[in-house]
Amino acid sequence: MGKRLMSSALGRRAVFLDRDGVLNRARVVAGKPYPPETLDAFELLPGVVQACRDLHEAGFLLIVATNQPDVGRGTQDRAVVEAMHEELRRLLPLHAIEVCYDAGEPSDFLKPEPGMLLRAALEHQVDLSSSFMVGDRWKDVDCGRSAGCTTFFVDCGYAEHLRSMPDFTVSNLPEAAKLILLTNHPRI
Repeated sequence: MGKRLMSSALGRRAVFLDRDGVLNRARVVAGKPYPPETLDAFELLPGVVQACRDLHEAGFLLIVATNQPDVGRGTQDRAVVEAMHEELRRLLPLHAIEVCYDAGEPSDFLKPEPGMLLRAALEHQVDLSSSFMVGDRWKDVDCGRSAGCTTFFVDCGYAEHLRSMPDFTVSNLPEAAKLILLTNHPRI
């Protein structure tokens, strides 16, 4: 709780963004999303570049918060994931990328735990209560809610259920960005 109070007193606003399914196209197998396997398969979704530019120009810090447990499991090369993140940095006005490579072992940083958001809030002086989490899975919604952010669920039609209700359900990041930009109030 002390971390949340400290970050709240410092005042910068952020939009935390999940990666796969929000910024770039996820592979969907049997209704479940997976990250792209190669850099060649890494493709930004329509409207993402402009949505990020609009949020950045409005003064929001853009911070990616992504689980990449396949690296921890040994089924994905960390260098490939880092190359994808370099591509994101090249294409989008990101302030930071938080990554959790843990593979299921207890971790304060693997979503749905809020560790990545709490760490970023401390490092970048983010007021979590006036910030947003945009994600396409229940883990993102629960992470954002635990951190004290307003949550946006990008409904991609996956075969999984939400565990807690998001503040907003949208069809993509551009729709979430428009709603975020409509107000300066911390809780839309």
